[in-house]
Amino acid sequence: MAQHSAQQEVIEVDPAVLANRHLNDYAASGTASLSSSVNSYILENGRRYSTYFGMDRNPLPVDELEQDRLDMHHETMLQLLDHKLYLAPIENPKTIIDIGTGTGIWAIDMADTFPDSEVIGVDLSPIQPEWVPPNCKFEVDDAEEEWPYPDNYFDFVHLRNITQGITDWPKLMAEVYRCTKPGGWVELAELGAIAKCDDGTMDDDNPMKIYFEHLDKALKVMGRPAGNPETMAARLQEAGFVNLGWDEKKQPIGPWPKDPRLKNIGAMVMLNTESGGTPGFHSYGMAVFTRVLGLHTDYADQLCAGAFNAAKNKNNHIYNMFYVCYGRKPEENEEPKEAKGKEKEEPTEPLQADKDDERDGAVDGEAKEEEQ
Repeated sequence: MAQHSAQQEVIEVDPAVLANRHLNDYAASGTASLSSSVNSYILENGRRYSTYFGMDRNPLPVDELEQDRLDMHHETMLQLLDHKLYLAPIENPKTIIDIGTGTGIWAIDMADTFPDSEVIGVDLSPIQPEWVPPNCKFEVDDAEEEWPYPDNYFDFVHLRNITQGITDWPKLMAEVYRCTKPGGWVELAELGAIAKCDDGTMDDDNPMKIYFEHLDKALKVMGRPAGNPETMAARLQEAGFVNLGWDEKKQPIGPWPKDPRLKNIGAMVMLNTESGGTPGFHSYGMAVFTRVLGLHTDYADQLCAGAFNAAKNKNNHIYNMFYVCYGRKPEENEEPKEAKGKEKEEPTEPLQADKDDERDGAVDGEAKEEEQ
C-alpha cells in the first residue's frame, strides 16, 4: 500500500458546537459567542474571507497570505511617502485611530512613534497580533455604523486602502468629523485602479491593463469606485474639513524604473504579487470578478495570472497611482471659509525605465537603441 507522507491537519471544532453538550442537534445549540463568531470565515477560490459583518463587506481575503501581503505593502507605501507614516501636519497627537487597520502594522508603528498617545486600530476581522505596544489596542467593528467614541475625541483619524469595503462614504465621513477634535486632522490614502504607462510599452491587450479595467468596472458596479484625489478631497470638504492638502505617487509594478528608490519599490510590488502564487492580484480580483462581474472562476484566475505574468515582463513599464488627501476640522468659533487644497501640479515626470533591463536586442555588445 502506498504511504501517505503528508500529515492531515486536525479539523478544529467550533466552540459553539462544544457548548451545551446535553443538546445533540445544531439548531438547539444556539449561536456562537462573540469571541468565536468574529472569526467566522468562508473558503472561496482557495482563499479565506471574513463573514462576520456579511459576505459583501470586504471583498479581500484575510488569510495568512493576505496578512503577509498587507505587511509588505505597508512597507511599500512607506517608501512611496519617503518613509513617512502620514502626510498631514500633525503635532504630538494624543489620540489616534486607524480605520481598516488590517494587520495593525500602521497603528503599531504610530504607537511606537508617539509612545504617549493612545492608538486604536479598527477592522472588520481580528487578524492583528496579540503582542503590541502598551498604548495600542485593536477593536473589531464596522466603521459604517455609529462609532462608539465621544464627540471631538481623536487628534488624528487615518483611513488607508478601504474604498473597496465602503458603500456609504457620507455616513462614514460624518462619524469621522464628529469624533475628530477641533483642530484635529484626518487623512485618506487610496490606490488607484487604472494601469498607467509613460513610454508606450502597455498595449491595449496587455493582461495587466485588462485586469485593472475589470477591477475598476467591478468596484464601480459595487458602488465603491477606486480612489482619486478629486473624489477624496470632495469627501473631506463635504464633511466639513478645511485646509485640504493632497499628494500623489506613482507605484511602479516591477523593478523597471531607473531611479534606485523606485526600482526597489517596484521590486517589492512585484514580489508582493508573487509570494504564495499571485496573492496580490488574486486578493483584489477574485472575489469581485466572480461575485460582482459573474465571471467563471477559471477565467477570473486567468485574469489574475495574466496580470502577474505581465508584471514579470521587464518590457512592460506599468504603474498605478497612490493618492493621499488630508484635511483639518475647524476650531470652535472659527469663521467659515472655503477649504482650499494644494494647487494641482503639472503632470508628474514620466518614469524612466532602466536601460540595463532593455538590452535583449543588444548586438555586438551595444544596447539596442530605445525607440523614440
